[in-house]
Amino acid sequence: MTDTPPADSRPARIGILTVSDRASRGEYEDRGGPAIIDYLGEVLSSAYEPVARIVPDEQPLVEQALRELADSEGCCLVITTGGTGPSPRDITPEATEAVADKLMPGFGELMRKVSLEKVATAILSRQTAAIRGGCLIVNLPGQPRAICECLDAVFPAIPYCIDLIGGPYLTTNEDRLVVFRPKKK
Repeated sequence: MTDTPPADSRPARIGILTVSDRASRGEYEDRGGPAIIDYLGEVLSSAYEPVARIVPDEQPLVEQALRELADSEGCCLVITTGGTGPSPRDITPEATEAVADKLMPGFGELMRKVSLEKVATAILSRQTAAIRGGCLIVNLPGQPRAICECLDAVFPAIPYCIDLIGGPYLTTNEDRLVVFRPKKK
């Protein structure tokens, strides 16, 4: 038996934030943002509107973009790509934590676990997740293959998390990905 979603015809707004010095200057083709958009198109069956941004690896600019996507743009979910490694310019987790109301460390733990099954250097990744108001922010690595692997691991919990923070009811193509929601009694 499937839960009935609340009646709301507006598409969910989902932010996609690429954090990259070179992509923000046009020196490098952003592959992370488009990989997230492709993933969402494959997985989501409910209506949604992507709101994409590209910013350089500057913590104040990343924080500003996260606040705008969550607060001004009304995104229920913001997925970032890039800036999660150990280099001095990788500051996406710090920017996410700076704008967060609550940290959601289980997302990062699961993404690293899944990535470690593929590559030993995944231990260097610092992806995390947080709640800001009615928005879930999830940090992903920059490589398209890693983006898909990480999203496959955590996306089953994302729609229910968004339910819990008062966001729109997201549904998925169940032949591709089944989400977790507790059964109603």
